[in-house]
Formats: sequence, structure tokens, C-alpha cells
Amino acid sequence: MGTPDFAVETFNCLVHSRHEIAAVVTQPDKPKGRSGKASPPPVKEAALKAIGETGRDIKILQPARAKEQWFIDELKGINPDAIIVVAFGQILTADILSIPKHGCINVHASLLPKLRGAAPVQWAVINGDKESGVTIMQMDEGIDTGDMLLVKKCSISPDETGGSLFDKLAGFGGPMVLDVLDMAEKGTLKPVKQDESQHTYVKILKKETGHIDFNMPAINIERLVRGLDPWPGTFTHIHGRMLKIWKTFVIPEEKAAENGIDTVEKIPAGTVAAARKNDIIVKTGDGYLAITSLQPEGKKRMDTGAFLRGYKIEKGERFE
Repeated sequence: MGTPDFAVETFNCLVHSRHEIAAVVTQPDKPKGRSGKASPPPVKEAALKAIGETGRDIKILQPARAKEQWFIDELKGINPDAIIVVAFGQILTADILSIPKHGCINVHASLLPKLRGAAPVQWAVINGDKESGVTIMQMDEGIDTGDMLLVKKCSISPDETGGSLFDKLAGFGGPMVLDVLDMAEKGTLKPVKQDESQHTYVKILKKETGHIDFNMPAINIERLVRGLDPWPGTFTHIHGRMLKIWKTFVIPEEKAAENGIDTVEKIPAGTVAAARKNDIIVKTGDGYLAITSLQPEGKKRMDTGAFLRGYKIEKGERFE
């Protein structure tokens, strides 16, 4: 059971293993682009490709709601040994959780119990975490509350984006699932309960999540920019038009003068402190944010230097 690109890596690992994939469950096709033509989820595309290449008989099921009785009956008919769940996008009922011999096994992209819920990859970057990873979990009726079966960690680099961490963690799931299935068959799994005193939940990402509040410290904005790259991206407004922000770096208050910033005059957050050759420096709630890559409304992403050669922004102007 999976839907986005993150789940494709695990599917590909399983489909080329000794295990038999009886069915792939994913979200229904959805309209995409200006044409509104229905587009299949990435996992369905991967499944169709695998069927074409291997000739295997793999059912593809796309329930609008996993609790629909026809779907539950279909799963009972398949009678799987295990159900692997990777970013499926729907809550599984107790009826489904009880079907497989070895239960439902979830690939979650965080070091549980931290960052339960949606978008843990992006929030790890936004929160400034030093490490992330993947937890293979035995699912129960709670949201990411089941016993941990296997954990793999990785460090988060200072220039990590949500996209780069996503790609890094996507490759973890498949091999880890194969190890867990081997242990399940041998009866050597050792489930570990999560420490409930350490749990945190993260919010689902919306486009509005990327609206920059320059009253925040510069370091928090810089992390937000990286965490929401490539989606939904961060943005602000100037001269009544939206401006997406793609790359930034922090200039602490104590290093403002050596970067040519006038610190004598106190300016409010969101004010342009300097527009240099290759960046725009903006005052924040704590420190300054240098913007080095951006995207004007209706244009392509570009370096700030190229932007400033065709668009005038002056010291003292304010981002809205």
C-alpha cells in the first residue's frame, strides 16, 4: 500500500525480491495540470511497469476509502502474509490491520516517536534536527504509535533540503522491509515499544505553510526555505507581486557591519537592509537573511543577481 514517489523505491525492491506481491493498493487517479486529465499515482505507474516487464499477475486496487466493505473483502480473499504500508495516505481500520498473518508493516520517514504524522521529512529540516531516518513499525490503530521493528539513522547536512532528504530516506525502506520480512518468517522479530514521553506530531504541509514571516529569526526562515524545497516552496510579496524564495543564508547581528549593513538605523523586520550584486539582505526578527535564489511571479527560478539586473529593489523597501 503506497501512493507517492517515496513508496516507489520500496515497491521496486519488493517486486525484484523472492516475495510475491499479490496486490498493489494506491489512491485513485486524480486530475492533473490544466487539461484536468486523470493521472495515476507514482506507485500505480511503477506497478504497471513491473507487470509489463515481468508478466506477473499483480492486482491494482484503488479504493476511494479503505474502509469500504468491497475492499476489505478483496483483501480477505487475497489473505496476505503481510501488508507493507508506505505513505498510503488513508487510515487503516482494525478490520484491515487484523487480516495479514504478520500484520501491517509501515515504513515511516522519521526516528519515532519523534515526528509522527504527515510530512516528517520536511519538518525534520524545518525544525533544525541534526539527524533523521526511517522506522519500520508494526501498525496499530493509533497514528504512528505501533511497536518499532527496525530503525536506520542518517545525518542531516547543513544544506539539506526537504527534497534531498526525501531522496536519501526513500532508498532506506526497501532493504529494511526485506530484513523485517526475513525476521518475521524466522520468528526473530523483537518489537520495541515507543517512548510516549518523547513523541511529537507534525502538521500536514499546505501552500500557506511557506508564507514567510520575517518576524521570525533568520535561522528559522533559512530552515523553512530548505525544508519546503521543492514543495510547496516559500514565498513573500513585494510591489504587490509574489516572490518565491529558494536559497538563502543567515547573517548574524554581530556580523552585519562586516557585510556592509548599516546597523545604526533600526529597521523593522521585512525591510531590505541592502541589495548587493548577488543577493538581497532582509532584516528579520533576529539577524539578517541573504536571499541568493528566487522566482518572480510567472517566471522561472533564477539567481538573485540575474533578478536584480532586470528588477529594481532598493534599501528601505519592505517585503509584505
